[in-house]
Amino acid sequence: MPSNHIYMLPAVVDPSNSQHFCDRVVDGIASIFLALKRRPIIRYQRNSDIAKRIAQETAKLMYQQESGLFDFRRMEVSPLLLVIDRRDDPVTPLLNQWTYQAMVHELIGIQDNKVDLRNIGKLPKDQQEVVLSSEQDAFFKANMYENFGDIGMNIKRLVDEFQQISKSNQSIQTIEDMAKFVDKYPEYRKMHGNVSKHVTLVTEMSKIVEERKLMLVSETEQELACNGGQVAAFEAVTNLLNNESVSDIDRLRLVMLYALRYEKESPVQLMQLFNKLASRSAKYKPGLVQFVLKQAGVDKRTGDLFGNRDLLNIARNMARGLKGVENVYTQHQPLLFQTMESISKGRLRDVDYPYVGNHFQQGRPQEVVIFIVGGTTYEESRSVALQNASNSGIRFILGGSVVLNSKRFLKDLEEAQRIARSSTAVI
Repeated sequence: MPSNHIYMLPAVVDPSNSQHFCDRVVDGIASIFLALKRRPIIRYQRNSDIAKRIAQETAKLMYQQESGLFDFRRMEVSPLLLVIDRRDDPVTPLLNQWTYQAMVHELIGIQDNKVDLRNIGKLPKDQQEVVLSSEQDAFFKANMYENFGDIGMNIKRLVDEFQQISKSNQSIQTIEDMAKFVDKYPEYRKMHGNVSKHVTLVTEMSKIVEERKLMLVSETEQELACNGGQVAAFEAVTNLLNNESVSDIDRLRLVMLYALRYEKESPVQLMQLFNKLASRSAKYKPGLVQFVLKQAGVDKRTGDLFGNRDLLNIARNMARGLKGVENVYTQHQPLLFQTMESISKGRLRDVDYPYVGNHFQQGRPQEVVIFIVGGTTYEESRSVALQNASNSGIRFILGGSVVLNSKRFLKDLEEAQRIARSSTAVI
């Protein structure tokens, strides 16, 4: 959705745009349930006005205005629609990504399954915009959730296979041979396009990782997102702010992640980081870090984002630390993962996620649609895909008002902050 930043502003700031945003989201949610032929029980995140509003308007549409349209055969247990707010987990869209699909979106950008490569050097015409679709591209389907390190190896295998095929087809002696080869040709052509597409993407991403020193940056990001240790974190972020190779956007993200993690614990050092950021990064918009805290700071959040409020989560984090992490770059798990776990175990608290109207859930739902107002991420869709593959007996479907990467998340923040400043309403 184009004006996605609207979710961060109180409705009174821009009532007509706000209504337009809600209507569009409700239409989208309604269409998926019509396609599934289901009418859900609806819950929402208690501390989010916009999630509550969308949940209530969806319920009104399904149970009152169009109740005939949604009067499908009753299931034993109704499916669940859970409407949540992006601001409950501002960390996930700020992180660098290291699994294939999420990484392409973070470093290059995916729009409607298409990747625009026109700005990247000299590429043949048919490679300037490529499609990444798990339905049409077997290699992408098999690798979209894999780690970047493994992707390189798998592409090499693809290239080797391709060379085998093209070599073995060289001996074309008879017309029959030629006919056979042409029969195979579409597949061959398709495979050729496929190989070069993935080679181009991975080569380009490796370049960006090297230029922006992302392995260094990302290690600190993951530490900030997953592990305590404020002193070490402060030192690591300070060093990266001083590092000439680190880009402005990466500096901004590091300070935001530090602020979200340690806003209450180290205000003095946070101010030092603000000042350093302002002096190092000319593009730094003063107040953007404060704005993210105002929008999504600890006092605004429902969930246990850093696993340090809830005893169970603290124990789980300690256990994870002891076991060691197979890959330091992908140790972070989105908050959504815990939410799905809570739903699977029937532990999603009514007080945090109330029901709309007098429709309550009896038993465990088999289908759950989670809609994130403000946008979702490919890291979260990977989390949902892995959860669905675990055969827990529940099918999760994920939706959001946009698919975010850090650039888009920061752009929405800047836009909301600009409007908030110029509006007379107190935010």
